[in-house]
Amino acid sequence: MKVEHGITGSRSEKPSFSNPSRHHWWIILFALVTVIGVVISGILPRIQARATLRKETADLAVPTVSVIRPKQSAPVEEVVLPANVQAFADAPIYARSNGYLKRWYADIGAHVKTGRLLAEIETPEIDQQLRQARADLATAEANLNLSRITAERYADLLKTDSVSKQEADNAAGDYAAKQAVVQSARANVGRLEQMQSFERIYAPFDGVITARNTDIGALIDSGSSGGQRRELFHILQPSKLRVYVNVPEAYSQAAKPGLTADLTLSEFPGRRFQGKLVRTANAIDQATRTLLVEILVDNPTGTLLTGAYAEVHLRLPTAVSSLLVPANSLIFRSEGLQVATVSDRQRAELKRITVGHDFGSEVEVVAGLTGNEAVIVNPPDSLISGQTVRISQNPGPEEQPNPKGPQK
Repeated sequence: MKVEHGITGSRSEKPSFSNPSRHHWWIILFALVTVIGVVISGILPRIQARATLRKETADLAVPTVSVIRPKQSAPVEEVVLPANVQAFADAPIYARSNGYLKRWYADIGAHVKTGRLLAEIETPEIDQQLRQARADLATAEANLNLSRITAERYADLLKTDSVSKQEADNAAGDYAAKQAVVQSARANVGRLEQMQSFERIYAPFDGVITARNTDIGALIDSGSSGGQRRELFHILQPSKLRVYVNVPEAYSQAAKPGLTADLTLSEFPGRRFQGKLVRTANAIDQATRTLLVEILVDNPTGTLLTGAYAEVHLRLPTAVSSLLVPANSLIFRSEGLQVATVSDRQRAELKRITVGHDFGSEVEVVAGLTGNEAVIVNPPDSLISGQTVRISQNPGPEEQPNPKGPQK
């Protein structure tokens, strides 16, 4: 019984010996879990924040760009060039004889017809010379008449051998010489009469007097005596106008006679005057590298004033239809002129291009593009080929192509 009691006593003491150890391990496990939870709760948000920051940084590193499609240029290109408006007929009027201005009949702004008297000049020297020449002609005619009678008389006397053959020949020769003297005197009279007719100055064509540089009593020098000539009047014909334009060499082959051209002037806003290209110089000016062309414009009412500055709008046919891109899409680098396009994989691609005409806000591309590319407008300076980009869904109005076409 004692043995059994001892065994029984030993069995009852084992649970009390192992309980403190098991409780200790539960405390350690709980503390470990708590520490792990605290660590995870503190580090995990940081890891997530770093991942989020890394993702946002990567997203911000992708540039957002706006793109446009190159558009086809029109088959007819309008070129605007400066021009000078001139009268179809423009002439200074000088005096042909020396003297003093007796009277003038037309002032500036006067519309005159062909043959209208503009001024009269007093020429006393020519008048005296003409009177003297007429007197010399009368003398020569009298001498001719006497010589004729003498020659006829000697011819009759020669038939009866009353005079010698030599005397008859002398009389005939004197008669022929007197005829030449009379012809010379008549020519001199005609010359002086012609000079006297220059005392009256007439309008050479229908037009407008734009200058009067003389007045009554002014000394008139025709320049025949070595003096300096001065124009008395200036007349021009404004019913038709010549407009001269220097066309750049790049457009010279398209500027052919028969093309229509419109004129615009600052004093007539919104109004166009139609003209026609009638002729070209058929040669390039080596100094300016331009082709001089002449445009004829009807001006029956005289609305346009000669000497005015105008802009000529020439509609020139183009050989082929080219592509147009905004000027702010060009990239100027050491590799040459380029534009940036976006591929289907949202990656940038730089392409070298060859430009043609510069229209200010747009440029013509003659090589390097097919027309199907998405061209980046205002590309970043750091953009390189292969770089990922993001296409903006709402491009600004300044990034959209001009629907009105190229203007220059």
